[in-house]
Amino acid sequence: MGDIVLTIAHHLGVFAVVAMLGAEFAVLRAGVTPNAVRLLGRLDAIYGGAAILVLLAGFGRVFHNEANFYLANPVFWTKIGLFVVVGLLSVPPTLAFLRWNKALKADAAFTVPAGDLKRVRTLLHAELGLLFLIPIAAALMARGIGL
Repeated sequence: MGDIVLTIAHHLGVFAVVAMLGAEFAVLRAGVTPNAVRLLGRLDAIYGGAAILVLLAGFGRVFHNEANFYLANPVFWTKIGLFVVVGLLSVPPTLAFLRWNKALKADAAFTVPAGDLKRVRTLLHAELGLLFLIPIAAALMARGIGL
């Protein structure tokens, strides 16, 4: 029963990560309104929580099942590496969203600088691109590739 709970949590977390990252990308466009800035902060907080759920449930699955199968598989470590890189790429956008929200609280007329907008969109593009490689690695690993 524990494995099914971990599996469900892991998959729901993955779907939430993808949904929140996609929502951030959709909201983040030229002419970002004050409401959009506030929404980005909330979406990013959910994104972070979902990423933590993915990590905890994923490692829970590893150690609940055959840890040796996962830990000895280079494809598993590729998945983990991709996840870490996506996580690191998410730091600058998170910091930007926090900065923007702080600036908006200090000045209701605040607008997101065009350079910031472009940088954050570029990082979200990179996150999305790398994120979609993770299920490919999962499918390969599930078929025993890498052992």
